[in-house]
Amino acid sequence: MSAECVERVDDHDEVLSVVTRADAIRHHWLHRIATITCRDPQGRYLVHRRPATASRFPGHYNWMLGGAVEVSESYEQAAARELKEELGVEAAPRFIFKYRCEGAISPYWLALHEAVVTTPLTPDPTEIAWHAWLTPAELTHLVQHENFVPDAREAFRRYRESGAGAG
Repeated sequence: MSAECVERVDDHDEVLSVVTRADAIRHHWLHRIATITCRDPQGRYLVHRRPATASRFPGHYNWMLGGAVEVSESYEQAAARELKEELGVEAAPRFIFKYRCEGAISPYWLALHEAVVTTPLTPDPTEIAWHAWLTPAELTHLVQHENFVPDAREAFRRYRESGAGAG
């Protein structure tokens, strides 16, 4: 298995070079992460718990799926790929916003997308140990849980402040 490569970017999200994701994290170089939040037609949010064996934030809850944007991939392409890989769902994610996240592990540009999911889920057990659809009020309560991924908590706060989750 070869090392996962990402684009190292600057404070303006402009590409500087191609590096391994491990090096980006180790050296605290900015890179790109695409995330996606899923809603059902009733407006509930998909929430999941990471497996206890996960390398990052084992057993923590999250309201987003996602991962590193690959070299020459757009944020939207990465969000759609992650949705397919982690949930077995094909959808066209809608871009919500992007910001520079200091990150609990390393800094990165986080792009948040949203998709309404109407098809059955087939979660990847290496990524998702448990999942459920929660109302906005239930999600707001869960975000305060100590075992919630810290970066996801910040993204949720920004999401709420943006008004994107209204309605």
